[in-house]
Amino acid sequence: MKRVVTLGEIMLRLSTPGFNRFVQSDSFDVNYGGGEANVCVSLANYGLEARFVTKVPDNEIGQSAINSLRRYGVVTDHIAMGGDRLGIYFLESGASQRPSKVIYDRRYSSISQADPSDFNWEEIFNGADWFHFTGITPALGDKAAALTLEACRMANEMGLTVSVDLNFRKKLWTSEKANEVMSGLMKYVHVCIGNEEDAEKVFEIKASGTDVNSGIIDHLEYEGVAKQLMERFGFKYVASTLRESHSASDNGWSATIFDGEKSYLSKKYHVHIVDRVGGGDSFASGLIYGMVTEKPIQEALEFAVAASALKHTIPGDFNLVSPSEVKALMGGDGSGRVQR
Repeated sequence: MKRVVTLGEIMLRLSTPGFNRFVQSDSFDVNYGGGEANVCVSLANYGLEARFVTKVPDNEIGQSAINSLRRYGVVTDHIAMGGDRLGIYFLESGASQRPSKVIYDRRYSSISQADPSDFNWEEIFNGADWFHFTGITPALGDKAAALTLEACRMANEMGLTVSVDLNFRKKLWTSEKANEVMSGLMKYVHVCIGNEEDAEKVFEIKASGTDVNSGIIDHLEYEGVAKQLMERFGFKYVASTLRESHSASDNGWSATIFDGEKSYLSKKYHVHIVDRVGGGDSFASGLIYGMVTEKPIQEALEFAVAASALKHTIPGDFNLVSPSEVKALMGGDGSGRVQR
């Protein structure tokens, strides 16, 4: 069994029921999620040993977050307990021309204040094949950035493949700070994943002929972006999701990956969105699954895109699909007919 480790923050998600606005809601739906946690759940669903590393408060809310991972088979043995609080985010789901909104309440969360002594990386990485993190974790503060750097160093020393999802969050840090911190981490990374604007926001590398707000995406321009990233940081692969945002409810969804010699482009899906939070994480986990199980690169890309297309139909952060469901969609069964 292949083993993958992820490091990050799991949060309490409080979302308005249905498509209610914050101002009209008198209750919230409770879920848990977060970039790397979402990846871990998907990988566990795909049959891998998925180990999630974080720190949560030693109280009932922290335990509830751990339980949300355990129910899907995630290995939680390396989660540290302590600190003051679990981070929270509030979600208002958009529809049609009204965008979704996220409000963070995560300052001084347990993982943002974690110390290197909270984790034994040699034990955590023992027998593992792959380590994944995102740009969200180092954005939580200097201590979290130092923790991420320590994990990357040890993963490299122990021979793991390291992947990153750039995941720029303007509500957490500036582009200048992101460039400074992420540049120091990239020398440890083999597989870089992003979306249509991450490379621009973090490293000032923009795909020309692309306008995110109008939904105009030219996949050919992303080979140039990938080449520039490879030249700067020495990545083996650069992948990018391509989201054509026609509205908050309907998107075109595809992806591309470059291996230094050739660009691969996936099939495009037209998705009607139930919940888009975690869509990028579901792509990252699908790609990791395909690559760590040594699938041909085109097949790994198609699996990742199909998996993330399905995620857009599932409420909550986690992508609760099986490999057989993903493969059915890859094979062209997207009719949505009732299965009896």
